[in-house]
Amino acid sequence: MTPLRVAMWSGPRNISTAMMRAWENRGDCAVSDEPLYAAYLAATGLDHPGRDAIIAAGETDWRAVVADLTTREPGPPIWYQKHMTHHLLSGMDTEWVHGLANVLLIREPAQVVASYVKSRAACEPADIGVLQQAQLFDAITARRGEPPLVIDADDFLQAPEAHLRVLCERLGIAFTPRMLHWPAGPRASDGIWAPYWYDAVWRSTGFAPWQPRQPALTLQGAAVAAACTPAYLRLHAQRLRVTGATP
Repeated sequence: MTPLRVAMWSGPRNISTAMMRAWENRGDCAVSDEPLYAAYLAATGLDHPGRDAIIAAGETDWRAVVADLTTREPGPPIWYQKHMTHHLLSGMDTEWVHGLANVLLIREPAQVVASYVKSRAACEPADIGVLQQAQLFDAITARRGEPPLVIDADDFLQAPEAHLRVLCERLGIAFTPRMLHWPAGPRASDGIWAPYWYDAVWRSTGFAPWQPRQPALTLQGAAVAAACTPAYLRLHAQRLRVTGATP
């Protein structure tokens, strides 16, 4: 049986890893953690925490990664693929994306930047994925004639179960309450970069309660957030709206 391949396209410092936990805890779902990361680092030469280990442990040929993501039978009937949109490099053939069930997971840029610079001091607009999310949104909409589902992290955390129920319904699968809670600690499915980024998720047993944030940014950080905000607002206007989240 061909699995349902769910591609969740996020930027860094979102709730993407917690979302991966939710899907893995279903019991009928395989997960992949940022499968294009090694190829991205190898191609860009960027200095990320654990860079050499990530490249050594991963596949650096994006074509081989894509072939695996689109053809391999994972075993379970659902395959959740956690992707970062900035891993879709300029010049990369993205035709394969249209064969997946695509969902965009967005977060307000100032919050992303404030969290991102805690682990990596340098930050540019291309690093946080929002601009690439907008490009992907447009490409999928043009190809399919309808927009992909967009979920905003702040909305989601105010009503996780309601969002997951609608998401599962849209994907044609059953919701299970197992998606709301999971055991604390690392997983074998975590990327080798997890010690640098996943400390909060490792301590978690469910989605963190939503709380309003007013991040303090440097001038450079504020400039990055400002450059990404128009794209974010355009996606935000298309977000899924459910009862219990911000109107």
